[in-house]
Amino acid sequence: MEELSIHIPLDRIELEGILTIPKGAQGLILFAHGSGSSRHSPRNQWVAKELQKAHLATLLVDLLTQEEEGVDRQTAHLRFDIAFLATRLLGITEWLAEESNTKYLKIGYFGASTGAAAALQTAAHTSQDIFAIVSRGGRPDLAGALLLSKVRAPVLLIVGGEDYPVIDMNQEALKELHCEKKMVVIPGATHLFEESGTLAEVARLASDWFRSHLSE
Repeated sequence: MEELSIHIPLDRIELEGILTIPKGAQGLILFAHGSGSSRHSPRNQWVAKELQKAHLATLLVDLLTQEEEGVDRQTAHLRFDIAFLATRLLGITEWLAEESNTKYLKIGYFGASTGAAAALQTAAHTSQDIFAIVSRGGRPDLAGALLLSKVRAPVLLIVGGEDYPVIDMNQEALKELHCEKKMVVIPGATHLFEESGTLAEVARLASDWFRSHLSE
């Protein structure tokens, strides 16, 4: 298994990420982190390792620079600027399509919280093929109904059974999606899936969804 610390040049900035490519990788999953999170998120790192066991490459990448993260910790405005985050995600996707060690891999998105909205917006906009999307405790409603209707990649929405406001938001977003879609509610889980066994269930569902659609 190859793990690389990478720097992705976009316009006049660089974004930092961790790219891991297991032998015989069947696809690459690009993580779109949620509000105030980063490539160092223990939850996303754990899920990434489970996806790697399923022969999926992963890219954990920060959508904000360190300077932007510092500003966002004070103002919290960038983490909810979905169009801005989607632009960053699009740039990363295009970079992956040009890189020698990733351009042959089919791409999927794993989005959490506001990152899920950014992933859906990007999938609606990009000319690159996105083969599957998984949202964990996401806010797909923030992508906007018009753009949700343009998503063509198969979408799996995973929500905690105790995350009541987010359940409703995901149900509304599900109605706006016109692609292959599914929503799974994990009993007993709250927003961060910190309860015993709940994050493992997220990883299992995500692995199955990605492997099913990236191996076609």
